[in-house]
Amino acid sequence: MRRRVFLSSLLAASCTRKPTRPNILFVMTDDHASGHVGCYGNSLVKTPNIDRLAAEGVRFTNAFVTNSLCAPSRATVLAGCYSHIHGIKGNSEMKGQVENFDRKLTTYPQALQAAGYRTGIVGKWHLSHDPEGFDTWRVLPGQGEYFDPTFIEGGTKKKYSGYATDLTTEFALEFLKQPSEKPWCLVYQHKAPHRPFLPPPRFAKLYENVEIPEPATFNDEYKTRAVAAEAEDMRFDVSIAGDYKDLPAGLDAKAKKKWLYQRFVKDYYGAIAAVDDNLGRVLKHLEETKQLDNSLIFYTSDNGFFVGDHGWYDKRFMYEPSLRVPLIVRPPGGGARVAAQFAMNIDIAPTILDYAGVQVPATMQGRSLRPIFEGKPPGDWRESVFYAYYENSWQLAGKGLDARSDPSFQFFTPHRIGPHFGVRTATHKLIHYYSEKDQWELFDLQADPNELNNLYGKPEAEAVTAKLKSELERLKLHYKA
Repeated sequence: MRRRVFLSSLLAASCTRKPTRPNILFVMTDDHASGHVGCYGNSLVKTPNIDRLAAEGVRFTNAFVTNSLCAPSRATVLAGCYSHIHGIKGNSEMKGQVENFDRKLTTYPQALQAAGYRTGIVGKWHLSHDPEGFDTWRVLPGQGEYFDPTFIEGGTKKKYSGYATDLTTEFALEFLKQPSEKPWCLVYQHKAPHRPFLPPPRFAKLYENVEIPEPATFNDEYKTRAVAAEAEDMRFDVSIAGDYKDLPAGLDAKAKKKWLYQRFVKDYYGAIAAVDDNLGRVLKHLEETKQLDNSLIFYTSDNGFFVGDHGWYDKRFMYEPSLRVPLIVRPPGGGARVAAQFAMNIDIAPTILDYAGVQVPATMQGRSLRPIFEGKPPGDWRESVFYAYYENSWQLAGKGLDARSDPSFQFFTPHRIGPHFGVRTATHKLIHYYSEKDQWELFDLQADPNELNNLYGKPEAEAVTAKLKSELERLKLHYKA
């Protein structure tokens, strides 16, 4: 009832609004870490079209997710609220572990559709219910496949020949080429560069003769960080060797790790190159049809990613490579700007609705980024971010439980990470791992940007610890966590 009343009010309001609202293109990739985009300082990865958006729009240097997992982040963007509000706390891919999105909440596509927008989604969806609020939808089931994937359209499955990133773009262009007098919103979401990293043949050897530098934390020994030390399943030299059938035999541990890293990153970059190449096709269409300057365009990822950082792949932890995402926004008409304010993925939906002239539902917990785009950041803009990760593997570790059959094991991940809350400010980060284990981590991000030295419990850190614990409790109350 709550959502029906809200949408009815939007529909009535749209009848009197002048048709000057911008088109909206929301581009989301999967596991694209901000440190692996050209405009964020990476000189090896080839992202000229993403870089173009940054040159013509706003690039956020401090953009964060609320929960570094695929499904929770996608639900958060749609509903503009945290996992404990919308109901998607984990990826829910284990048998019997399906989580349901709270469909009483109004998502930004539903609000736009009710306000007269033509809406569509193509590509990755990764939620347990069919897309709602879209006039047309063609999505991958679950994670989907890179080559010759099946897509679901209106409940019907159809297998296509080709590469998922290319096909998703073909479907995006089909939507964009449909004649309509309505403003449109297209949610254009890629599977790439999700593991296993499978670039298309045209980019498979893009980095064949390139030596990729290893990250500073490549050989992290996890001293002072007990939880990180247990996350051995996230070590790419342990867990992804099976992805590569051509791994040479007879390598010692060091050589094997080096070989896997080079292959891992080159394939990752090849998948990213395909995303960027296809984004260029979409931007070219918008330019040729004179829609570019009347469009609000977002580029982001569902979460960050460890690309060899700390010797890992994957995400989940509140450490910087996982917590941070690229966030680039080209507002209507463009306007180059670099923004240092803390942005979060809960802010995307309110920003879209702000530009569309649509009322923001009270259930959305973020704020519109529009004042920042316009160079007028509010004086009360957030100075800290709250993180909440819920999946739990500690119940399994050491107990011999089978997560696929034990009903008491609600959220399972094989990555040896427990649920944790955390707060990040401009200078420090405090993380609290709870559940079966109760552990804390404190990092001085200025002196220790790689988060190697846990200061929690040290006498010299008592004052900052108390301050951050107070801020963490304030944020829990603010977000009703």
